[in-house]
Amino acid sequence: MCHLCSMQDEEDEGGAATGSKRLRRDKIPPNDSSISPRSRNYSGPFRKTPDRLLGMGLIRFYQLTLSGFIGNSCRHIPTCSEYGYESIARHGLWVGGWMTLFRVARCGPGGTSGLDPVPETLENRYHWWTPWRYFTIGRKPAGAV
Repeated sequence: MCHLCSMQDEEDEGGAATGSKRLRRDKIPPNDSSISPRSRNYSGPFRKTPDRLLGMGLIRFYQLTLSGFIGNSCRHIPTCSEYGYESIARHGLWVGGWMTLFRVARCGPGGTSGLDPVPETLENRYHWWTPWRYFTIGRKPAGAV
């Protein structure tokens, strides 16, 4: 039985159809993890600093305006804009911005495809003063198929 079916009221309230069941809204648990999130973007915990909010706002502006004109052409899951939103939320505008730039570069012809999530934490070799190293995040090893 599905999640919503199990929450239906068993009492008949005298409707037109006998045995009809109504969903009682007071039985729906708030913030249930089995219900999909309202947004396709990252909704986890992150520090709400001005640079992160600016970067996330720019990506959200792109998603609401230009993304519809460009079309569905991303070869990765999550899409490049969702990846950028999450990487900026988790790692800040500088690191997340470089990760997003290199992810968009990998999305072109001859690039990678498939599942490419944002890493929760970065290794110690990634520093803010070495942004070229962020290009290797998400790349498949040479021997992988």
